[in-house]
Amino acid sequence: MEKSEVLTGLDVAGTNRYVMKKLPEVTLAFWIMKIAATTLGETAGDLFAQTLKIGYFLTTVALFLIFVVTLGVQLRSTRYNPFFYWTVILSTSMAGTTMSDFMNRDASATFLTDGATSLGWGPQGLGLGYPTGAAILISLLLGIFILWKSTGLTFAIRDIVTFRAEALFWAAILVSNTLGTSMGDFLSDSSGLGYAGGALLVAGVLAVLVALMRVPAVPNVLLFWIAFVLTRPLGATAGDFLTKPLAKGGLDLGTAGSSAVLLALLIGLMGYAHRQERRNTVPRKEALADAS
Repeated sequence: MEKSEVLTGLDVAGTNRYVMKKLPEVTLAFWIMKIAATTLGETAGDLFAQTLKIGYFLTTVALFLIFVVTLGVQLRSTRYNPFFYWTVILSTSMAGTTMSDFMNRDASATFLTDGATSLGWGPQGLGLGYPTGAAILISLLLGIFILWKSTGLTFAIRDIVTFRAEALFWAAILVSNTLGTSMGDFLSDSSGLGYAGGALLVAGVLAVLVALMRVPAVPNVLLFWIAFVLTRPLGATAGDFLTKPLAKGGLDLGTAGSSAVLLALLIGLMGYAHRQERRNTVPRKEALADAS
């Protein structure tokens, strides 16, 4: 067996030393956790900004700072840790929810209910609307990918092991989660499909992407990034479906209760991923010793 086959999860960093992987393997469990985290990001973001009436502006500032802190922990880690990684995914989902709302919404009756005239301290929102907000976010995301491409670093998640590549990866994740929120809110609020209809549409597109994985001409890396963006509107529509009133087509479970259940689910999944990672660590070390 060649060394490249033995060292699954390791990579060469331009020298003869080997670097532990920082990001997870893309499996079915990965996508389940991604959808759970993005759905929780939607319900938790709405909990702080709308239910607790902190407002889009202050909530966005607070959640962005949380993202910076969690990202710092992830970047300083020397190996993949499921709790670190998925905490950053969750923080980008929560921040992306309120960043999107702040960009696209305002204090008009369209977005404020029950006779409210404001939502928290500070600017209520820029009121750009979903098409303009999405265009800006798509431009930002394309800019990140162009910069990433110019560095010559890989887009494949399993081969991202350098600080610069990981920083670009997380910049793309933050913008893609914000873009996904805009897409999800548009499907839920403005497309006429409703929450369940929007979720089913995105799920159908994701099913097509799964089928395209069997087409050799379509790069799997491209499919991964499209799916990563689309799981965010799936989480956004699913979160709205759980929390919005029955009169609007939701289940009216509330942001607090839904967030608590989703958080418990995500913590359980992170615990499972952590156990799997520890179980795989010993065979990986033994393989490395044999290869050397």
